[in-house]
Amino acid sequence: QVQLVESGGGLVQPGGSLRLSCVASESISMYTLGWYRPAPGKQREVVAAISRGEAHTIHADSVQGRFTISRDDAKNTVYLQMDSLDPEDTSVYYCAGTNRWDRAIAGNADYWGQGTQVTVSS
Repeated sequence: QVQLVESGGGLVQPGGSLRLSCVASESISMYTLGWYRPAPGKQREVVAAISRGEAHTIHADSVQGRFTISRDDAKNTVYLQMDSLDPEDTSVYYCAGTNRWDRAIAGNADYWGQGTQVTVSS
C-alpha cells in the first residue's frame, strides 16, 4: 500500500504562487500521479496528471498556463507549481497514484493522500 503525503498548501493572495509537494512511501517510477480537487456536480476533478517516464501530462482547462505538474522519481515526489492563483482555486488538493493512465484521468486512482488546503484570498 503506497502512502502519499501532501504539503505546501496555505493562504496566498490572488496572483500569488504556491508549490505543492507529494511524497510517496515507496518508488513512484511505475506510477501515473495526479493532483485532484473536489468539483461541483462530481466527486473530484483532475487538476493535472503526469504519466510514468513523463510521457504524458494533462492540465485542466481551468489551470492551463498557470499550474504545472512535475515529478522527481529519485525523491519519490510529485509537484504542482501553482502560479497566478485565483480565489476560484481555493480548495483541498489531493495527490493520487495509479499504474493506469486511464484511471488517473478518470479520477479513479488507487492511492490517495489526505489532502492539503489551498486558500486564495486577499
